[in-house]
Amino acid sequence: MPDAPTDRPERADAARNRRAILRATEELLARHRPEQISMEQVAAAAGVGKGTVFHRFGSRMGLMEALMAERALALTEAVTTGPPPLGPGAPPRERLLAFLDAIVDVVARNKGLMAALGHAASTAPKPDVDPTEDPRTAHPVYGFWHGHIADLLAAHRPGLDAETQAHLLLAGLQSRSVLRLLEQGEGERVAAAVHTLAEALLTAP
Repeated sequence: MPDAPTDRPERADAARNRRAILRATEELLARHRPEQISMEQVAAAAGVGKGTVFHRFGSRMGLMEALMAERALALTEAVTTGPPPLGPGAPPRERLLAFLDAIVDVVARNKGLMAALGHAASTAPKPDVDPTEDPRTAHPVYGFWHGHIADLLAAHRPGLDAETQAHLLLAGLQSRSVLRLLEQGEGERVAAAVHTLAEALLTAP
């Protein structure tokens, strides 16, 4: 199982191993399809034992989730403590559009990681998980993104089914078709389409 949360500071060697494992995973994802990458390959590329990878992250899904969380941390900090329009202080509409732009940017720069999360989610065993729940939507990064979008929609349009609409706005960014567009360098086109959908929600009577 992965390391349990603790208030103690991370040991220097453990932190170094963690960085090496995540960096190796990143480099492998840049060269290979997610399903072609094994935990053994990650361990070899990171210069650590396979047991270290499993002990630290638990599974391929845990490893991909940790890498995604690392990538998304900067966006989370910008939303919670940064300047507007991403951070506090701007109207909900402006914050929402800025946040959606930032999400498209994160996804565009991490296409291989998004595909890896999808592959890990679809292939990982789920003995204790509700079979009706998609592991991608259960991920804390997705939970934060969804919650923030829903809050901003509700603030701008009270009475809107903001939770469902937030799921719909995010769902397209996980689709293979959209990821393919991003692979082709169509990030601005995707961002414009997401803006159009968001504007429709924000301005509808």
